[in-house]
Amino acid sequence: FAPNPPTVIMLVGLQGSGKTTTAGKLANIIRKQGKKPLLVACDVYRPAAIKQLEVVGKQLNIPVYSNENSKDVVQISRQAMSMAMSNVVQIAKQAINTAISKLNDVVILDTAGRLQIDEELMNELKNLKQSVKPHEILLVVDSMIGQEAVNIASTFNEELGIDGIVLTKLDGDTRGGAALSVKKVTNRPIKYAATGEKLSDIEEFHPERMASRILGMGDVLSIIEKAEEAFDEEEAIKIEKQLKKKEFDLDDYLVQLKQIKKMGSFSSILKMIPGMNQIKDLKVDDKEFVR
Repeated sequence: FAPNPPTVIMLVGLQGSGKTTTAGKLANIIRKQGKKPLLVACDVYRPAAIKQLEVVGKQLNIPVYSNENSKDVVQISRQAMSMAMSNVVQIAKQAINTAISKLNDVVILDTAGRLQIDEELMNELKNLKQSVKPHEILLVVDSMIGQEAVNIASTFNEELGIDGIVLTKLDGDTRGGAALSVKKVTNRPIKYAATGEKLSDIEEFHPERMASRILGMGDVLSIIEKAEEAFDEEEAIKIEKQLKKKEFDLDDYLVQLKQIKKMGSFSSILKMIPGMNQIKDLKVDDKEFVR
């Protein structure tokens, strides 16, 4: 975080990498650290991109800054491209001024992606970087695309200069290979890993834990952290006493199920238990818990 707020974090990456959802997830983590984040919709090209960020913001009860005039810009000509670029810079600058006036100490810029890396995209991002001088540029990379992630990370780092990486869709243990390559090529840290679709499914990236998961040794430390966050200590002591007295009933069972649900999908928890990923077709339908 910058000594003089607001801290400006710029998220970059290709279309479909999960930038908009990651923006919300990061804002959620930052809020838990006692900060007041502001999400900013800087994607004026993709249909419904602004609406998507607004929906994410509403779900988390985190404010979103967007320019109403940008919502109609979907298909634009090359002639209009320079206008759109200056519009994006204007949106970002207005958002930072809004953050200062409303005492938001972190600004997260959700920038536009493309289906592939192109000169126009890079020019817009360079222009934005030069204009607002973000304190941190995070590249959001889809771990499902395998070694192509290396080319993307390398290009973004050379052209733009990134400070860190967020790996998304890392809910399968076999996808850890891209993490090793991306780190090696860019020499930039992987800061976060998104492990599912829920807005709470993001965690700090720990290399030794990822290695442990890939090798099938589980990840007990992450389970403990998730449990500490999800479980109410007083409730746990109360249930322990009831178990000792043999008074544990279905209401207590329901409380426990709800607390386990806060930790994420049951499948993701099972995968962290040593030896569990060796069981083939290990799938648990979370809807069964509702029943």
